[in-house]
Amino acid sequence: MIEKSEKTPDQAIAELADRIAPVASETISLANAAGRILSQPIHADRDSPAADVSAMDGYAIRLTDLGRDEPLPVSGEIAPGHPTPDVQPGHAMRVFTGGIVPQDYDLVVKREETQESPDSIRLLPATANCRKGENIRRQGENASQGSAILQAGTTLHAGAIAAAANFGASQVDVSRVLQITILVTGDELHDVDAEVQPWQLRDSNGPTLNALLSGKNWLHVRCVDRVVDNQQGLAERLAAAIEDSDAVILTGGVSMGDYDFVPDAIGQNDGEVIFHRLPIRPGKPILGAVTAAGKPIIGLPGNPVSAAVGCRRFVLPLLSRQAGKRDWLPPAPRVMLDDPGTRTLPLHWFRLVQINDQGRVSLVPSKGSGDLVSMAASDGFTEQPPNSTGPGPWPFWRWQD
Repeated sequence: MIEKSEKTPDQAIAELADRIAPVASETISLANAAGRILSQPIHADRDSPAADVSAMDGYAIRLTDLGRDEPLPVSGEIAPGHPTPDVQPGHAMRVFTGGIVPQDYDLVVKREETQESPDSIRLLPATANCRKGENIRRQGENASQGSAILQAGTTLHAGAIAAAANFGASQVDVSRVLQITILVTGDELHDVDAEVQPWQLRDSNGPTLNALLSGKNWLHVRCVDRVVDNQQGLAERLAAAIEDSDAVILTGGVSMGDYDFVPDAIGQNDGEVIFHRLPIRPGKPILGAVTAAGKPIIGLPGNPVSAAVGCRRFVLPLLSRQAGKRDWLPPAPRVMLDDPGTRTLPLHWFRLVQINDQGRVSLVPSKGSGDLVSMAASDGFTEQPPNSTGPGPWPFWRWQD
């Protein structure tokens, strides 16, 4: 078994993910399902297309009509949303995009490849190379009846909603919305609008984590509370948060100092620590635990850059896993760094970067994990493996996915 201090970020995330219990599911209307996560697949209730249909405006003809010099009579037209009229032997039929092509016809010629008259068409030379099935979308070529068109774990984005609607899924089974509590610890922290002394800080971690977790319809931050540095008080507040929430995120108090009460408070609530103190910078003191019921508890460092990086890199994937996402830990896109320098670290190094309007990625000068000015100037961070150097390509984690 890998020692706690030796786990890579992905190994630590995977080990905790295996212990997390997914939330239950519920049935809701498709009209309210945007951004939710499917808990059951959606199947096609009929073939798609449901019949052979025209891929463009034109004329349905038979193969034997190709190459003829004399005009081809046209009888009737086929419009989308209407049944096909009776077919007359030896006649073409005008057809619009999406109209059903009767089995009597072999292909559709484009309207612009014909010379049209009121009751007939003359095929232009461009049609000589047409083949059977040309410009016809065949029945079932997108999906056959009964096939799964959306898998469990799919996030219902606009494209998925469109597919669900097309196949009549007016009600869908989705994961229940995750309820999250954020607890920010530290005697030094005060409200954002407070007048503060040099030894005091305005709380930035609460708003930062709330921003990183907001805007997702599958997740709800039910509260952001501050807790003073008192072990019993923290243990009691943590107990209430575990009872009321699906996951608890804490900042501060996770290291090994005299006022770092989070590990003991987790122990008092029968939480099992899965990882603590990973070889990463910033954020080494990060802690991941789980309750007996499978609820995750993540302790992030109090330094604001560390907290933000830990939330984006660790918390979001784990919550995605708890919510039932299939792609809960997708591979990060990789980028090349301009002027990366030659410095190396024996740790997984998260480096703040910004992307310019040409797509070039450069490091943001930073004074450390308390430098909020540098974090504000960044678009995200890269992840550089231990003892590595050079421009990359390195995994890139954008603040907002």
